[in-house]
Amino acid sequence: MGFADQRFNVNLSILFTELPLLERPAAAAAAGFTAVELWWPWIDSPTPAQSELDALKKAVEDAGVQLTGLNFYAGRLPGPDRGALSVPGEESERFRANVDVAAGFAASLGCRALNALYGNRVEGVDPAEQDALALENLVFAARAADRIGAILLIEALNRPESPAYPLVSAPAAVGVVDKVNDTTGMDNARFLMDLYHLSMNGEDLPQVIDRYAARTGHVQIADNPGRGAPGTGSLPLEDLLDQLNKAGYDGWVGLEYKPGDRPSAEAFDWLPR
Repeated sequence: MGFADQRFNVNLSILFTELPLLERPAAAAAAGFTAVELWWPWIDSPTPAQSELDALKKAVEDAGVQLTGLNFYAGRLPGPDRGALSVPGEESERFRANVDVAAGFAASLGCRALNALYGNRVEGVDPAEQDALALENLVFAARAADRIGAILLIEALNRPESPAYPLVSAPAAVGVVDKVNDTTGMDNARFLMDLYHLSMNGEDLPQVIDRYAARTGHVQIADNPGRGAPGTGSLPLEDLLDQLNKAGYDGWVGLEYKPGDRPSAEAFDWLPR
């Protein structure tokens, strides 16, 4: 087994960002990939004009790649925000306005995985109030995902880089997954296992895989330290992905790493051809 046995897709919100958004799907295809994923591309707008949605849809289709994952609106990402759905007021309203737009766009491209970033804690707001709002909005998103035959992903981030984000361990994120599934009864919420974030939290990655592979809907990787390509840090990513395969995970593995001081097209020299 090894890297050659995985299904890799490219996250076009962290790789190929030296190119305009509409040129990135074709660049991923030229680099040899058949699938891509995206953070919500319109940072300032949860409800962009239909012409913008259509243009991105055409770019993906013309490139001949499959969109396999899409984030719901998450505020300024990259930037200080880590999601909107647990933030009271305007931000959570923007999230709710985005849900049907994102689900409709995903459905138009056959995308079956939607990632909902939880959002940062807000100073002066009771965490219990934020958690109640989060559950309400995640249930709303899970139902929208179910209507298009998709899963809802819930992700753990890492405390050093996201100190105000409350889901900074695999058990914390999986606990929210369970609450959403218990509330909806639809069982379409899943854990997004990002091995970089979990390693930054100091978690035992083989143990996390053993415990949660069956509840994992998507996997993302970057090496640590540095969040670079595999081989630039010290994570045994090949072994970890082999363990995931043996545990039954057969989904996509998202490449969500920084290319470093080189064009993104040159950041795949670790990948067997």
